Amino acid sequence: MKFLPLLWSGLWRKRARTIFTLLSIVTAFLLFGMLQGVLAAFDKNLEAAAVDRLTVVSKVSFTEPLPYSYLSQIQTVPGVAGVTWESWFGTYYQEPKNQVFSFPIDPASYFAIVPEMNVPQSMQQAMMRTRNGALIGSELARKYGWKVGDRVPLHSVIWTKTDGNSDWQFDIVGIYTSEHSQYNQSFFLNHTYFDEFRSFGKGTVGWYVVKLKDPNAAGQVSQAIDALFANSPDETQSAPEKEFQQSFIKQQFDIVLIVRLILLAVFFTLLILTGNTMMQSVRERVPELAVLKTLGFTDTGVQLLVFGETLLLCLFAAALGLAAAAFTFPIFKDILATATLPGKVLVIGAVIATLLAFVTGFLPALRARRLNIIDALAGR
Repeated sequence: MKFLPLLWSGLWRKRARTIFTLLSIVTAFLLFGMLQGVLAAFDKNLEAAAVDRLTVVSKVSFTEPLPYSYLSQIQTVPGVAGVTWESWFGTYYQEPKNQVFSFPIDPASYFAIVPEMNVPQSMQQAMMRTRNGALIGSELARKYGWKVGDRVPLHSVIWTKTDGNSDWQFDIVGIYTSEHSQYNQSFFLNHTYFDEFRSFGKGTVGWYVVKLKDPNAAGQVSQAIDALFANSPDETQSAPEKEFQQSFIKQQFDIVLIVRLILLAVFFTLLILTGNTMMQSVRERVPELAVLKTLGFTDTGVQLLVFGETLLLCLFAAALGLAAAAFTFPIFKDILATATLPGKVLVIGAVIATLLAFVTGFLPALRARRLNIIDALAGR
């Protein structure tokens, strides 16, 4: 710690250059924190997927509905403990930017198969008694100020009613809170009400959710379900819930590949920029480093001082960038169902900053170590 003032003063020898380099590193780690945070949040949400559940969708496309008649047939498959279903409603509240993740379900079976939602029996009963009743997550209620008893109008971008209107009215009968944050953003409505009043697609569901007796039998049960409907007009594709969610995300965009390519380009540029800055700094200070050696600093000591400057610059700038990312990350709250930058992103950022310092500081520090006092003072 006693050399910290010396390292700090060395960094600010050329203020303009240090500021621009600092801003470059801060920007890079701000970008890293935001993008890596999105990936970590997706992974965290995927962890909530149950290992004892399958998702059965159309083999053609996730958007293709399946006949309601499949329910009784899936229930007969050995290894199946229960079956429910849901559909994608596709709605927004007042304005298109206010998207609401809404799903028509069968409350009598759905909450038994998805117990992690922690919906009390009283709320389930209230939903079953109210044809246009809806259960909503606590975060969704907080966002729009909704409360039990409110009548909420939602506009569906997919489903029109039998009268040709796309506006639906729902009465909120319960607000639940789940330990899995993604559920707290959801809006659930009665499938019977939805099926009765929609103008097309009656008698179909979006996908089936299958509860397994034994999670280890997921592969066999998946094959058995798909075999039931092979060569039919509506063939199915069954997969564990986590695998289905991953494939659904990839259908929208391969976010992992996009993020990795962006970060690779950013850090490659940063590597060149920071390395050039430190090399230039050492070249300008050759006589000063030679004087340090004449005062008793060893070759290793001078090498560590140069490397220390690089490490201090990278860690300080990375800390600022990651702090900025943590501060701005809540803007993704409505999309990722989390407002906190995952802690592992901060740890990974610190490791990357250390590696960046090592790689960019290695050659300048090595040059400082090999510096010849006589040649340096003579300007050779």
